[in-house]
Amino acid sequence: MSVLDPGADDDDLVVDGALRPTTLAEFVGQDRVKSQLGLVLEAARRREGVSDHVLMSGPPGLGKTTLAAIIASELAAPIRMTSGPALQHAGDVAAVLSSLQPGEVLFIDEVHRTARAAQEMLYVAMEDFRVDVVVGKGPGATAIPLDISPFTLVGATTRAGLLPGPLRDRFGFTAHLDFYESADLERIIRRSAGLLGVTITDDGGVEIAGRCRGTPRIANRLLRRVRDWAQVHGSGVVDLNAATAALELYEVDAVGLDRIDRAVLEAIVDRFGGGPVGLSTLAVAVGEEPETIETVAEPFLVRLGLLMRTPRGRIATAAGWQHIGRTAPADAPGQGVLPWASDTPD
Repeated sequence: MSVLDPGADDDDLVVDGALRPTTLAEFVGQDRVKSQLGLVLEAARRREGVSDHVLMSGPPGLGKTTLAAIIASELAAPIRMTSGPALQHAGDVAAVLSSLQPGEVLFIDEVHRTARAAQEMLYVAMEDFRVDVVVGKGPGATAIPLDISPFTLVGATTRAGLLPGPLRDRFGFTAHLDFYESADLERIIRRSAGLLGVTITDDGGVEIAGRCRGTPRIANRLLRRVRDWAQVHGSGVVDLNAATAALELYEVDAVGLDRIDRAVLEAIVDRFGGGPVGLSTLAVAVGEEPETIETVAEPFLVRLGLLMRTPRGRIATAAGWQHIGRTAPADAPGQGVLPWASDTPD
């Protein structure tokens, strides 16, 4: 498993949970979303009612699940967690909704993957706090309305465009989480280091923050790997030397690209002449699932300007050619020099 892979083993999941903030005040970064969400929650508290339904979108690892738990904490309400793939039938949704306590927060991760029949049942439940249970089959089938307790639905998605309009419009507040700035990531790393009992220097924190591709989940994971290196090979302190050596061992380069990212760039450049190349073909070339490339590698490569998405397929930019040590052709898009390249002129 790649150190940047969004999956994690059981120990990592336990540690990730321990590092999660529990209040909006503790949550670092996403200041615009925090301000907007704080207003929504404070208004709900003053009304002594349930909050509007909340939809959060953005790449993996930016804090959507954490914010869902914070919403429940701020509302002093219990939370029920499930996922879109687990809700494949209307009966699945009816069973969950009918068992909710008054004011409970229902969190659905990857809500865009909920089956269409289940989504249609959510429409009425979100607006009228009612589900229609169908009894019988064929012409004799009867729909029996069943009132449910008022609740707050919090949906999270990495693919907001796949949500049907009727479902998306029923969320009273929609937030998009962006990649984090380095200063916020440094604060997150220092906070996590304190919770883990790890001594970290300023330059060690800066180095990790610069290689975690703007994502707190990856920042915490890299911190643990650097901590391991420092305990085994170093002095136990996470400093610049430990961070550089550990991240080199785990194949995370100076701008945060890992093995999969470089494999994507090298495949486009070396096998397909810089592109364009389709997603499915690219996935076969690097031996990964198309979804992994599209949701894990591609957004960061595009954000750094190393890759372009076009109607004909993916194209490596001049910066992408340069980053893997290749000379870009004259017609490569985005001609220029990477700001982090060692031969960049002053």
